[in-house]
Amino acid sequence: MNVALFPDVVVNNETIPSAAIAAEAQNHTGPKDKPGIAWRKAAQALAIRALLLQEAKRRGLTPDPLELAPSRFETEDEALIRALLDEALEIEPIAEDAVRAEWQKDPDRYRSAPLWDVSHILCACDPRDDAERAMAEARALALLARLDGDAKGFAAAARESDCGSKASAGHLGQLGPGDTVPEFEAALRTLAEGGISPTPVLSRHGWHIIRLNATAPGQVLPYETVRPKSRRRWKRRPGRGHHGTSSNLWPKAHRSPAQALRRSEPRERTCHATVRAIAAWER
Repeated sequence: MNVALFPDVVVNNETIPSAAIAAEAQNHTGPKDKPGIAWRKAAQALAIRALLLQEAKRRGLTPDPLELAPSRFETEDEALIRALLDEALEIEPIAEDAVRAEWQKDPDRYRSAPLWDVSHILCACDPRDDAERAMAEARALALLARLDGDAKGFAAAARESDCGSKASAGHLGQLGPGDTVPEFEAALRTLAEGGISPTPVLSRHGWHIIRLNATAPGQVLPYETVRPKSRRRWKRRPGRGHHGTSSNLWPKAHRSPAQALRRSEPRERTCHATVRAIAAWER
């Protein structure tokens, strides 16, 4: 008898098709040579979702989708799950002193973004073309050797740049995190103020010689500014008190998540990892 490699999953007599699990698996990670790991993660996610929706319907809850952003609303399933959790879980109120104490442990976590005043010289190329990349690198190395760390000569060398910024001595202005390609920013973060990159930096645009003219480090933000973010961090802390996860969500008359997944016909079998994960989640 043929058994599917990734079969359907049955949750309280509700079948989750293997096709739905395969689609969900695209959102989960796993080694390329072990597709079953992503499949098991997807099966767990869909099984828990099914259990929550079943319990919401058993309680007779009705969906009332919220507007999450302009013209963007929850789905009815998302609204049902939210309503169930709101009804079943009792979250301990967060004391203001506890939030402030959490912030005081490491205020450095909450900083404004740094600003960098940057100039560069670009030797443009297509990095995928080996010959073109090598020629552009040789040109960049020659320019760098000519500079020999002399920041004053940077403006003159920048006239040979392939970037439009050459008209302003290669000056790019003030940049913050995320304003440039990742390779450029990573190199920029290693430079001291007034420094020039010791080697050309390759990005999808070509080879860059980078000069950090000045830097304004991010400042530690006051508690009043970061209070909402600090409260959210506190809420997500593992082990924070919440009551009723098992007893309120899964009454004795109704099967718990670990009990709900069962073997069915030979073409359908439950994912044992899902059973273990849900059992652990209940605890």
